[in-house]
Amino acid sequence: MPPPAPIPGSICIDLSSAAHQRAGMGRYQASLAEALLSLGAPVSAFVHDIKGSQLTAPLSDMPTLSAGLPLRRWRLRAAISYLGGPSMDRAFPEVDLFHATDHLLPRLTHARSVFTLHDTAYLHFPEYYLPRNRHFLRIMVPRFLRGAERVIVVSEHTRSDAIRFYGLDPERIDVIPEGVDARFSRDMDEGTISAVRRKYRAPERFILHVGTIQPRKNLTTLLDAFAIVRASHPDVGLVIAGAKGWLYEGFFDRLRRSGLEEHVTLTGQVPDEDLPGLYRSAEVFAYPSVYEGFGLPPLEAMACGVPVVCSNASSLPEVVGDAGTLLDPLDVGGWVRALDALLRDPVLRAGSAARGVARASQFSWDRAAERTLEVYRSVLTGTRD
Repeated sequence: MPPPAPIPGSICIDLSSAAHQRAGMGRYQASLAEALLSLGAPVSAFVHDIKGSQLTAPLSDMPTLSAGLPLRRWRLRAAISYLGGPSMDRAFPEVDLFHATDHLLPRLTHARSVFTLHDTAYLHFPEYYLPRNRHFLRIMVPRFLRGAERVIVVSEHTRSDAIRFYGLDPERIDVIPEGVDARFSRDMDEGTISAVRRKYRAPERFILHVGTIQPRKNLTTLLDAFAIVRASHPDVGLVIAGAKGWLYEGFFDRLRRSGLEEHVTLTGQVPDEDLPGLYRSAEVFAYPSVYEGFGLPPLEAMACGVPVVCSNASSLPEVVGDAGTLLDPLDVGGWVRALDALLRDPVLRAGSAARGVARASQFSWDRAAERTLEVYRSVLTGTRD
């Protein structure tokens, strides 16, 4: 394949979430930036506060700009720039295009911009957000979208939402799905898998969930289903890998009342290097989220050859396709039946795993980066590919 055409200008991409180890957006930013670097793109990084940055090579080797501000103050500065305040040009010298990947686009007069809209969960489920975050997104995202030359969305579902809620011109929207890193694979050394299992004290057989603990992830449905499944599979545990997000108290209250605490392993946030081993250790992966802009954990689980039981809400069917079991996120009985069937039948698990590996191979960060470069190029040259 010939190398991509040169980019006529310098690109700066927001890696703030990656630098501060925030799941979801952080994974998107880091994976996309690494793939862009591998294609030789002229990209630099922006981190709102370089203090405490945990970027590692090759991202830590990128030229990096910083506002030197904690997130709340950076959000305020960016908002003021749109509400009558000065532009943010001085923070971005010699930048021709800024890619906003963190639902935060500073107003720039000398540079063009691309905005990634990851999801509109704050419009579908406002009760799942802290008031300050909900109000910020409701007030500012429409302004950010109007300020950007092009808008990247990670799923057709989010594209539909962008048109429905914000009236965006479809010609300004590019659907570029996320990818799956090569380290997520079923080909893994058994010693590595065993070491990860020991590190997180995972039981021999377990159902795995990966994601931040917050209401949108709908972990109470998973707990209710697991309580019933355990009656038939007393040797099976539940492992929940993810940091506390916000409004997580309801989940922990339900866990305490359930009497399942000794059978549920809470790992906290798992470093990227350990995640593949944790996936490979699992018997089944469960993802009952009520809303996702994309849904990366099911894709990573499929790449690792783990059978997936997943919500059929929002964008998730676009990711899982027919490779996993798709269910109403609130149908506890359906989750019980699906998990029970997979735990009972190794042939069923093997078939689901094989379909998942094939499905995951259709998603690539390299392809995402190539298409993102096409967007950059068209914005900088004023053409539409």
